[in-house]
Amino acid sequence: MNSNNLIKQTREVCIICEKKKEKGIHLYTSFICTDCEREMLATETFDPKYKFYLEKLKRVNTPPLYS
Repeated sequence: MNSNNLIKQTREVCIICEKKKEKGIHLYTSFICTDCEREMLATETFDPKYKFYLEKLKRVNTPPLYS
């Protein structure tokens, strides 16, 4: 397997920008790319983008807790 195939296999779709990216974080079962993560952290609460990010983050699927 060459490195191009490996890169294609490791890309995931970001729940914020909806693009396939290689690097990012997992929040429960969702993926957020590093670019969107940085933008979200730098966004002030009064910025119109803040509400956009909140709406996108509502898509995060929280796994059930089993006791």
